[in-house]
Amino acid sequence: MNTWLTRIIPEPRSPEALRDLGGSQSAVGLHRRLMSLYPTDAGPDPRARFGILFRIEDIPTGPHILLQSTHEPDLTRLPDGYGTSRTRPLDALLDVLRPGLNVRYRCVASAIRKPGATTRQLYNLPPVVPLNGAAADEWWIRQADTAGLKPLTLHSQPLDAARGIREDHTGSKQRIRHARTRFDGTAAIIDPDPLRIKITQGIGRGKAYGCGLLSIAPARSDT
Repeated sequence: MNTWLTRIIPEPRSPEALRDLGGSQSAVGLHRRLMSLYPTDAGPDPRARFGILFRIEDIPTGPHILLQSTHEPDLTRLPDGYGTSRTRPLDALLDVLRPGLNVRYRCVASAIRKPGATTRQLYNLPPVVPLNGAAADEWWIRQADTAGLKPLTLHSQPLDAARGIREDHTGSKQRIRHARTRFDGTAAIIDPDPLRIKITQGIGRGKAYGCGLLSIAPARSDT
């Protein structure tokens, strides 16, 4: 199975790009934009079938869209003037993962806790409780362990929630909201097999709306 990484650099003057990156419906709008780059006859869950994950990278020159998938996107489907883009395979990186290799990682994820029914009733809690601070860091360490990683350093930063209103094929509308935290640091690979799975399948909730993409690169000490 091939894995592809695409970087899209939006044109600041493109009205379509501005709409996808800002406003109350940006998470839903960008999801729809990126899904339009893939075949439409992929069954009930094309995002999962094609392993589509993405996040917005805010850098000094402006936001970039980082898109990963197991099916190469058709970038000609982007609107004229939307921006520049480039796709490259990730298979060489995934193939060299080995136990003991130190890597840098980044993941924007929705750190949450789902209290049991008794706890919810006792403390009047919602079904999903967003985590922040030390609780979010502990959540990430558990996720990293499941992914075959041992974090060596960790820096976390809360981000604005991904939110919007989506409409299904029946016309029913549903409000979405995913709290987001960006986790950065270095880690040692303990088991590369679950790591490859987590890289291609994503971590946590909100994968359709910019959460869950785990990116790694060899740490400088290993280059």
